[in-house]
Amino acid sequence: MSTNKLKYLLQLADNALILGHRISEWTGHGPVLEQDIAITNTALDHLGQARSLYQYAAETYNQLSENDKTDFFASPVFLNHTQPVTEDTLAYLRDGWDFRNALLVEQPNGDWAYTIARSFFYDHYSVLLYTALKDSSDATIAAVAEKSLKEALYHHRWSSEWVIRLGDGTEESKARMQEAIDERWAFSGELLTPSEADNTMLKAGIGIDLDALKATWFTNVEDILSQATLNIPSKEAWMHEGGKTGTHSEHLGYILAEMQYMQRAYPGMEW
Repeated sequence: MSTNKLKYLLQLADNALILGHRISEWTGHGPVLEQDIAITNTALDHLGQARSLYQYAAETYNQLSENDKTDFFASPVFLNHTQPVTEDTLAYLRDGWDFRNALLVEQPNGDWAYTIARSFFYDHYSVLLYTALKDSSDATIAAVAEKSLKEALYHHRWSSEWVIRLGDGTEESKARMQEAIDERWAFSGELLTPSEADNTMLKAGIGIDLDALKATWFTNVEDILSQATLNIPSKEAWMHEGGKTGTHSEHLGYILAEMQYMQRAYPGMEW
């Protein structure tokens, strides 16, 4: 179960890290100063969540048997098991195929509407996720969820308000928001599609039942889109998958090349 627990932790941590990095690309480029600061703070929240989860993931990895360690990661840095893995190792030295984030969070920012649509879908998911994980039988995960939920509720309110503002705004803002919702929709389903790790952790009482959250997620999203006077995509639409098992879009490689450059260029550096 330890390997599936590690996979589960990485799913959660990688989502937070990659989305946080994506959102941080807006720093200094927001449409107005207030929102520039707001979205930067959101990025910092995601990075803080990622750090807590990576610390626990590193602890879990270091407790694995030598055989499990050998088989778990394909990135070259993990071939040597003599040094303990840290949160920085997991964030900055893994290659793309060892990341387990959903494809949604690695998609490019696009314009403001595309950025909002991506956060909107993820934020509605994360509120449900952390609300349920507060009752996890794993005390560390439950504690991270309780802290993260406070931040997720703010993110949820912020992105929902922007969807309504743009959808029920001008003719141009409505068209742009609808286009972004339609395009990002195909990436939203993976968030609530259980992986092997999700199912194993659910049986162990550590994880949550993603299937049980789908109806609530859709109802909540539908309510905001209705307020925004936007068309609601079909529940039956085809969805992208693969990120949770290490199959990613070309965008992740560019993110990692930028994010990991310093640590790879100067191994072992610390602030």
